[in-house]
Amino acid sequence: MRHCLPFLLLVLALLRPDVAAARVVQIATGELPPYATESRADKGVALQIVRRAFALAGHEVRFHFMPWSRAQLETKAGLWDASAYWGASEERRRDFLLSDTVLVEQWQLVSLRTLKLEWQRLEDLGAWRIGVIRDYTYTPEFWRLVQAGRLQTDNTTDDLAGLRKLLLRRIDVLPIERNVACDLLARHFSQAEAAQLAIHPRLLTESFTTHLLLPPQLPRSQTLLQDFNRGLRQLISSGEHARIMTSVSCPLGWAPRPASQDPAATGTRQTP
Repeated sequence: MRHCLPFLLLVLALLRPDVAAARVVQIATGELPPYATESRADKGVALQIVRRAFALAGHEVRFHFMPWSRAQLETKAGLWDASAYWGASEERRRDFLLSDTVLVEQWQLVSLRTLKLEWQRLEDLGAWRIGVIRDYTYTPEFWRLVQAGRLQTDNTTDDLAGLRKLLLRRIDVLPIERNVACDLLARHFSQAEAAQLAIHPRLLTESFTTHLLLPPQLPRSQTLLQDFNRGLRQLISSGEHARIMTSVSCPLGWAPRPASQDPAATGTRQTP
């Protein structure tokens, strides 16, 4: 009888496709290598963490790549089970259920090595032209200073264009997530070009946590949130989360900053 059990379970699954479908989580996402990208077999560092956390809770994940703004809007409308992955903002706290921290991003300032960049507070950056991507979260303080005219900004289409502007001296400073910068430099620039750029060790913010977003109006969102958080805790406690996070290499001299916040200790936060 024991040998028949797997066959009986398979038959039941075939007879009840809704049961099997309920284990699949459809997630809207976008391109932000190395964290989220169709170009990697694991779909990126952040999406690998999401997939493995759900797998530990018994779910299969299917990622659907699209522009980030569309991913957020369609998930808010309930067209997808979730969207990954996003920084915290007041708007997202209001519109979504937010998971525990997927990972803590390290936002730093990149400039030419010839620029002796020293700063303690954001106000100290007022003398330089700062490349900004309009839809990025950065920090509320950063945007307040921009709106008040205390920071000089240059609207830039994306991080790759920002790095190119640095090398062309069209901007002086670029706030960018460290691993995103490393990935772009490795894929789009020569070693000699990368060597011209330096990263300042001070973090733009000490706690840029990122999260899975779930639409609160869908019936199973609360269950999926609990399952994901449980799987994420297992992933962290096993050490697998830390191993996934070491998969990006950076230019010489760009020593990694230790994470300022343990993802396991961040708790559930209502939050590119």
